[in-house]
Amino acid sequence: MQNKSGIARLVGVFLICTVLLGYNIYGMVLNGTVESVAATTPQVSDISAESEVETPEPETKSEPIQDSTPASSAEQSGGESVAASTSGNVKGKIISNFISPYKAGLSYDKVFVKNSSGLEIDIKSFLEAPLSFKIQKSDAPEVLIMHTHTTETYMTEDTDCYTDAFSPRTRDSEKNMVSVGNIVADKLNAAGIKTLHDTTEHDYPKYTGSYTRAAKTINGYLKKYPSIKIVLDLHRDAVASGESDKVKLVTEIDGKKAAQVMLVMGSQSGSVTNFPDWQENFKLAVRLQKVLETNYPTLARPISLTSNNYNESLTKGSLLIEFGTDANTVEEAHYSAQMVGDALAELMNSIT
Repeated sequence: MQNKSGIARLVGVFLICTVLLGYNIYGMVLNGTVESVAATTPQVSDISAESEVETPEPETKSEPIQDSTPASSAEQSGGESVAASTSGNVKGKIISNFISPYKAGLSYDKVFVKNSSGLEIDIKSFLEAPLSFKIQKSDAPEVLIMHTHTTETYMTEDTDCYTDAFSPRTRDSEKNMVSVGNIVADKLNAAGIKTLHDTTEHDYPKYTGSYTRAAKTINGYLKKYPSIKIVLDLHRDAVASGESDKVKLVTEIDGKKAAQVMLVMGSQSGSVTNFPDWQENFKLAVRLQKVLETNYPTLARPISLTSNNYNESLTKGSLLIEFGTDANTVEEAHYSAQMVGDALAELMNSIT
């Protein structure tokens, strides 16, 4: 009996050891598999991952951090963005929308304003008040065009969806905000208004701090060229629908699709205490809004008046203009840039 009991105990110990050994081997295999998967997961590039949303930021910016998609290999090397419908897995729909300026909370004489500043404003008084400067039309620069978020880009095709191959940012100057700035600058220079275009990438390789770096660029130009009276910071917006869908803002001008544009104006209100001359910029904004609505009805969304600075306090003629969203096409944004350029030229020729 004792021999049988001893044998039984030995068999039991052997079985337990076998089970433990098998469990450890299985765990080692599983860990190796997980490590292998982690090692092959693509890393999000600096240009497409907005790891921290910077302040100030236009209130309509809704490019969510968690929805930022990995840039393609071409993007990571500074090349072209990939056409959204040619490769990759579908990530969401693209929804066409139109924001009517005629439903704005404030309006007067073709000027429409969405006022979220908390300030009481009278559009009529801003339209009638004289500007604090005139355009000289000399060989000295009068206008500076620049981009706080230079790498903001657009879709390369007019499609109803986007894929994980699309990045909302690119260093390709033919598709990002530099291309929009080139069109506006060419229009102004052709109209005899000496315009400089700065193409510094203030948001690359790091997005956070873009406005601080842009302020240094603007101040550098103002010091070198005291003749500059107007600074145009050209951006694009980003509008989401639900968790994954993107919204493109379009209107039709002369039978052709155009990206809707918006003037985003800061003010000394709320927590902003360093912008005492914000009204001077707003005088210019309402004049431009009126020219845009007169010449190209529905192109411009309501002016967005907010409690922010946006570096507009650096001059008395600063404007932040947004051209469409990241779901608009490059072609739509460029068409809008042509019309905005013509409207700016008309406006500036009227204040000589």
